[in-house]
Amino acid sequence: MAIWRLAGGLELSFPPPRAAGIVNVTTDSFYSGARSGTPERAIADGLRLVERGFDLLDVGAVAARAGAPVPPEEEAARLVPAIEGLAERAGVPVMADTFSPQVAREALAAGAAAINDISGGSDEMFELVAETGCGYVLMHIEGPPRVDRPPPAYDDVVAHLAEWFAERLERARAAGVAPEQVVLDPGPDFDKGVDANIELLRRLEELRVEGRPLFAAISRKDFLGAVLAGSWERRLPAEERGHATCAAAAIAVANGADILRLHDREALDAMRMAAAIAGPAA
Repeated sequence: MAIWRLAGGLELSFPPPRAAGIVNVTTDSFYSGARSGTPERAIADGLRLVERGFDLLDVGAVAARAGAPVPPEEEAARLVPAIEGLAERAGVPVMADTFSPQVAREALAAGAAAINDISGGSDEMFELVAETGCGYVLMHIEGPPRVDRPPPAYDDVVAHLAEWFAERLERARAAGVAPEQVVLDPGPDFDKGVDANIELLRRLEELRVEGRPLFAAISRKDFLGAVLAGSWERRLPAEERGHATCAAAAIAVANGADILRLHDREALDAMRMAAAIAGPAA
């Protein structure tokens, strides 16, 4: 059994796998079905996900797609009220999806239990995580977020990520972060081509570095649309990737995923069915 330690003395244990419902306090997220343009709408959307059975919520206010920098003050103005409202009312742990240490600090003060950081970590972020005792999602990325660049060629993408996670875990530990605070996200679509994403999903269990839980952010990702269309250039839009997400969710559970970041009830159902079939060791 693996444990993920969150802020406020909360802990999640695995198995079973858990589903994190996606809430975006944005109008430009890549999937049109997950755009909560205001904090008030985000709170309502998050509560609806909890009613549908999601185990925790992942709330962000800056789209991961490439774009101009968003000032921390602007991000916090959208994110923090949504975090505060959901932390008070949802009854499940709430993650703040941000790579800004300044915004992360405000979100934690508003009640966030964990930080989902797509930047790959920084000394400042690790120090904040150590100071507050919050949970932390460490995502693989090869450069700054929200910047388009061609994916590198990997001799063995799984071996590369395992080495990368080991180095980052050591760096976090040196800053005072306990291993139990960290879960590992391979970062599908971030600095990886379609074949690399498929290989990571196929060999997911090999990424359980130091026994840490695995976070699978696969919902409606571009690589799914590329597989369905037969090429990256003609990949289907996010709105047409629902069935592919269900299939990927089931495979992720079978291959060791502990937390799945998902948009929809259907994908949540696929996760739970896969867990039931795989049995208690899934």
